Amino acid sequence: MQQNPPQPAAVKFIFLTLLLDVIGFGLLIPVAPTIVKNLLDIAPADTAAAAAAATDPGLLGALAGDKLTGTAAYAYGALVAMYALMQFLFAPVLGALSDRFGRRPVILISLAGSAIDYIAMALSPTLWFLYLTRAINGISGANFGACNAYVADVTPPEKRAAAFGMIGAAFGIGFIIGPALGGLLASIDIHLPFFVAAGLTALNWLYGYFVLPESLPPERRRPFTLARANPLGSLVRLAQRPVVLSLAYALTLWNLAMYALHATWVLYTAHRYNWSHFQIGLSLTCVGLGAAVVQGGLVRKIVPALGETRSILLGGSIATLAYAGYGLATEGWMIYVIILFASLGGIAGPALQSLITRSVSPSEQGEVQGSLTSLASLMQISGPVMGSIIFAWSIAPDRGVDLPGASFIVCAILALLGTLIAWSSAAKLRSAPAPAPDSAR
Repeated sequence: MQQNPPQPAAVKFIFLTLLLDVIGFGLLIPVAPTIVKNLLDIAPADTAAAAAAATDPGLLGALAGDKLTGTAAYAYGALVAMYALMQFLFAPVLGALSDRFGRRPVILISLAGSAIDYIAMALSPTLWFLYLTRAINGISGANFGACNAYVADVTPPEKRAAAFGMIGAAFGIGFIIGPALGGLLASIDIHLPFFVAAGLTALNWLYGYFVLPESLPPERRRPFTLARANPLGSLVRLAQRPVVLSLAYALTLWNLAMYALHATWVLYTAHRYNWSHFQIGLSLTCVGLGAAVVQGGLVRKIVPALGETRSILLGGSIATLAYAGYGLATEGWMIYVIILFASLGGIAGPALQSLITRSVSPSEQGEVQGSLTSLASLMQISGPVMGSIIFAWSIAPDRGVDLPGASFIVCAILALLGTLIAWSSAAKLRSAPAPAPDSAR
């Protein structure tokens, strides 16, 4: 299968695009609760939301010296879920469109939509308008599938693990920069983070317009159909590829564990170790730095040396032990030691992504990557729900024994199951025939 020659500037653009996507998501974390509360405060007094906010005794406690009402907390939670829901619904659409019209137009249009939407979010006059803008932002941010497909188009199979490692590094760096930048800019003006995100995204669009060549030639494209574009249809079609489906199962279990960890990290460390906001932020910064170093640098060394199958087994095993370590650590300083060890588990994800791209033809990369993005979005919704429920159960006063690490032990079990499935599927993939290069249907 002939591979398009890699374009260094284009690959850097994809990295920057995904980095800005994650930064844009992270910018919302420190400022969205306050924006939601402000919009509830200025809502007409006769609306149900305003009445509930006025009488609510408060759920999340202090936020910058002010009380965030329970109504605002639920509204904020729905706002976060809205983004993930739109990604679930529209990631297959953008992936299928990129298979039909090419990666370049889909990526550039989604960037333009994000830039405009950040401005709309900053100027939201009402809560429902903010929800609308966040939904649109979720749609335009569902370009991960098209970006991953672009990487698969221009990267030789033996170098894809390193390329996907760079994507993982974008996530790590983005989750460091996003919340920190959002908090810093919000100290000047609560709406400033969104204007800055809009400006950065617009500059990235302009950069991509001039440097991003199309990676999918016309002869490798295939028709757009609703069966491929809707999330349920794309998942059904994923089931028609048994090996890919097994690898997707493994990736889904890993994502479920990861998002459950994200949701309970603050609650767990504050409850068990009495960490301050600064200590919690410092620990998350270390997590992001570890991910950036391993996935942005070490993956390109480790995966070629070990091979994808061994990298999956080693990385998945490290992640399993790390989750268990988080749940069993009795002292706060132990968390930092585990973070250092856990970072090496980041070699598993890029190796698995590389295997998935090997098992489908070029004309199907967008559809498959869109399906994987949809599954990840579902885990972004269900993971926090699962993690928070288990955590609440584990520290309930009537439990008799304090088990704050229970949610992380469950994450360890999920990571172990995912590792075993991925390892078994990788062994089957080695004996399977390569996909035909002209399998567009």
